[in-house]
Amino acid sequence: MKIILAKTAGFCFGVNRAVNRLDTMIKSHTNQEIPIYSYGPVIHNPQVVNRFKDQGIIIINSLDELEAHPPGKILIRSHGISEVELTKLQNKGFTIIDSTCPYVKKIHNIVEKESLEGHSILIIGDENHPEVKGIAGWAKGDVTIIKEPDEIDSLEFNPNITYTVVAQTTFNIEKYKLILKKLQKKSIRVIINETVCQATVERQTEALELAKKVTKMIVIGGKNSSNTQKLYEICKSQCKDTYYIETIEELELNVFKDSDIIGITAGASTPKNIIEEVISNVRNAKF
Repeated sequence: MKIILAKTAGFCFGVNRAVNRLDTMIKSHTNQEIPIYSYGPVIHNPQVVNRFKDQGIIIINSLDELEAHPPGKILIRSHGISEVELTKLQNKGFTIIDSTCPYVKKIHNIVEKESLEGHSILIIGDENHPEVKGIAGWAKGDVTIIKEPDEIDSLEFNPNITYTVVAQTTFNIEKYKLILKKLQKKSIRVIINETVCQATVERQTEALELAKKVTKMIVIGGKNSSNTQKLYEICKSQCKDTYYIETIEELELNVFKDSDIIGITAGASTPKNIIEEVISNVRNAKF
């Protein structure tokens, strides 16, 4: 058996930064009367989130929940939040530890600036993803969210205005290119900002190439992790025996053989220890 681990597997820069900041907040927390919050789960990984809950971190999932909690320190996760949410947190007296990924913050700035100049904003991404919701919340005018290439056909565009395009940092790069190709065929003025994170591009490209040359593929990550779901879709397109797991407990080891070449990749919210545990169990399995 041969196991090949993708070089890009595991925490990305933004996730690592947010997790480290929350760890630092816990270690430096001397006044137990002041609670520590995370605005949404710090990452899309249940094991990490539960560890922080056990350490006393309170997760706030919406502005409505704020009413039931006293002000304290609150971490803004790497996905970022809308301007309305940020303002309300400030007005409620929360001490904000802003861990919005710098690449996401850059998109917020583009959307705010370009919309103030009268541009209509096109966001390529999943409207239900917290990052996309946050991005849309910085626009001062019209916003349209596009997830699938076919959606371009049903949209009505105004040839008299300028459209500024941004993308969710973790969006599927191939689908992103297809959407841009369709947009550029329209008789409209479009300003394209390349905002898909380079780390995402590298991770997806590596997963694609790895899946082509293995007999089986394992994708590790939270089931609610958008970037992990995309990795699974990419790998599955090249390797039919692709397994999507959150932890080693979900993996049926009897599907593997001594003759297998096994590729392993992991989403941006997958801790190193979970990846190592999967590798160890697969390597030491008895066939």
